[in-house]
Amino acid sequence: MIKKFQFVIAVLFFLSPALLAQQKTLLIRCDDIGMSHAVNMAAKELMESGIPFSASVMFTCPWYQEAVDLLKQHPEISVGVHLTLNAEWKNYRWGPVTGKNAVPSLVDSTGYFTPSRALFEANKPKLKEIEKELRAQVERAMKSGLKISYLDHHMSTAVDRPEYRKIVEKLAREYHLGISNYFQENYLNTMYNDPVDKKADSLKVILSDLSPDRVNLLVCHIGHDTPELQAMIDLNSFGLKEMSKHRQAELNALLSLKKEILGGGFRLVNYEKLISERGLKSMTRPVE
Repeated sequence: MIKKFQFVIAVLFFLSPALLAQQKTLLIRCDDIGMSHAVNMAAKELMESGIPFSASVMFTCPWYQEAVDLLKQHPEISVGVHLTLNAEWKNYRWGPVTGKNAVPSLVDSTGYFTPSRALFEANKPKLKEIEKELRAQVERAMKSGLKISYLDHHMSTAVDRPEYRKIVEKLAREYHLGISNYFQENYLNTMYNDPVDKKADSLKVILSDLSPDRVNLLVCHIGHDTPELQAMIDLNSFGLKEMSKHRQAELNALLSLKKEILGGGFRLVNYEKLISERGLKSMTRPVE
């Protein structure tokens, strides 16, 4: 009996690397953390669930300090700067960290960021001002007391043109940070545009069809369906109606599949782990 037990242990020992190799790698990135209290509370709920993820924080928003306090209690969460050059919500706007007078080509007549990329371009933004503002956001993040691992971009405005992308890459080099989607990630179709009552089913399909050879990047937008979030209306014509319900549904979908996500079928990583494994020199600009 003892010899049989020893044989089983030996087999498991030699098979375990093969089993690990079969696991598909999943990286969950939650955007817009710090945007509002309702988003922060959803992030808190996800942190407490034990599901590993990377948190992309909007350091331009009034609620970013609450996000910082929450993330300090959860050092296992990898933190990134969600580089922001737009403020898209009616009656809830934010402006540049540097102040409107320092970067006048980046703001509208009220001193806030523009709601859309089209309006941002219509302002003829100056590259020096873009760099000044994005640098200020990174500096605010670095001084927050959090360990910052990576950069990404709100509404893709910060990488909308090659000359903008070069600024983001320059900042990543200077501050020794990764850039999301620069590690040859398999950028998954998200639940974002799916109907509220179909998001959990969509997530099941997404998780069942991951690439075996690449890091699978799942980008989520979570929030609690509260009066605060319900009052926020996207000024862009393509914005989701009843946004708060969509964000609640994304959170619910993740939590409903917690057992499957944590069950051992996936190799779960965040950007801090990915960078430690591959190194910053492995980054390459994604194909446009």
